[in-house]
Amino acid sequence: MSLDKVDYSQDRGLNYEENLLWEKEHSEHSGVDFPDLKDTPTRTGMDMRDDIGLPQLSEPQVVRHFVRMSTWNYSIDHGFFPLGSCTMKHNPRLNEKVARMKGFAHIHPMQPASTAQGALELMHELQNWLAELTGLPGVCLAPAAGAHGELAGMMTIKRAHEQQGNAHKKIILAPDSSHGTNPATAVMCGFEVRSIPTAETGRLSVEAFKEALYRTDEKGADIAGMMVTNPNTCGLFETDILEISELLHAVGGYFYCDGANFNAIVGKARPADFGADVMHINLHKTFSTPHGGGGPGSGPICCTEELAQYMPVPTVIKGDDGLYTLENETDRPETLGKLKAFQGQFGMFVRALSYMMSHGADGLRQVSEDAVLNANYILSQLSDDFHAPYGGQPCMHECLLTDKKQKEHGVSTLDMAKALVEYGYHPMTVYFPLVLAGTMLIEPTETESKDAIDRFIATMKGIANDVREGDTEKFHSYPISTPRKRLDEVKAARNPILRWKKD
Repeated sequence: MSLDKVDYSQDRGLNYEENLLWEKEHSEHSGVDFPDLKDTPTRTGMDMRDDIGLPQLSEPQVVRHFVRMSTWNYSIDHGFFPLGSCTMKHNPRLNEKVARMKGFAHIHPMQPASTAQGALELMHELQNWLAELTGLPGVCLAPAAGAHGELAGMMTIKRAHEQQGNAHKKIILAPDSSHGTNPATAVMCGFEVRSIPTAETGRLSVEAFKEALYRTDEKGADIAGMMVTNPNTCGLFETDILEISELLHAVGGYFYCDGANFNAIVGKARPADFGADVMHINLHKTFSTPHGGGGPGSGPICCTEELAQYMPVPTVIKGDDGLYTLENETDRPETLGKLKAFQGQFGMFVRALSYMMSHGADGLRQVSEDAVLNANYILSQLSDDFHAPYGGQPCMHECLLTDKKQKEHGVSTLDMAKALVEYGYHPMTVYFPLVLAGTMLIEPTETESKDAIDRFIATMKGIANDVREGDTEKFHSYPISTPRKRLDEVKAARNPILRWKKD
């Protein structure tokens, strides 16, 4: 590349521009150079491959490429991460240290149980903690993540109805504010989904639930169950959930509780006490283990004693001799079987139990209390600047705002999310839940300091003030300081370029 074509502005302030590896390629710069093999057959018995298309680069070039790209990553260790309904909390380094202990990190799932008693004891202890915190005694740790746990929970309900001869029960009730995986999971399990409208209060009403429950059968005989997140995706506790669950149980349906928001009530309320029959728990949210790209996740399910016989295997049991073994299909013939190879995401079990034991019962209760306090603090500080759709009523661990006031000046939720990127923040969850227009779901979690939250509040107030004063044009071009600028999202969706081609 000639010097007159170098764009030095891209590297200012160490804000690196980084091309694809193929665009750096020089055939004389190979990191590894093996001599050609002559008259040597391949071990596969197949012909030798020609050029497979990998870029030819030196080791420093490759290392610098990936290290530079790593500086683009925004993480919870980088700054405030207010994703609503996703609980992006700090991951204590103690958890990581324990998970890296040789006896845990180097274990193999196929080694004899007699040589893995410590690992099995840890899993058994985690099962006990989850059973105690939820009030649901049946625990299966196997599901690999939240959506997988959701599938496991609904398959458990499906298996129960099949074994009980309830093939006619085909309907699953779900609020219109539910996570998108809820109706998708129900359909995957062969059920039909009936939506329940959210009331103006942001919650389910008993009247709307009854209408959905008895819509096609005055006795609700076709109802297999319901899928409800509590607290819900509007950030509110379902105050009528006990009455609703009793109505459901009266017609022979099961209550699947989406445990995505368990962070708000852990140590304060047990889902079994408001009628839940089965729920999944995101260990990677409620109990701090790495989330998303830093995963893997882990989504154990907990269920009532009645449903425990149907849930997946394996589970860890403790024998009278004090030894720990895995309970499989031969031990529990009513089970729906295996959903995952081996025993689940063991590293996540270690991290979650470390988190639980380091906090203790009182500490876990404070976790939920602090999460709820932080969310209500943000709501109280921003409700004058942004539209708070549910008035002054307290929220749980996340608060919901909309762009109604800013939209009058031509600034949308998307514009404000892009502005947050420009100002150095990861945006909150936008346009979810779908029951309202222009939503912004903000979850500060319990691990953020008041100073960090105050800085975020000040940034949001600054955005609102600029909009009020008419300084709005800049919001349509943010972000401008990032390596990647604002995209034409409609064009990107309609004409995606999925493969790089050499000129």
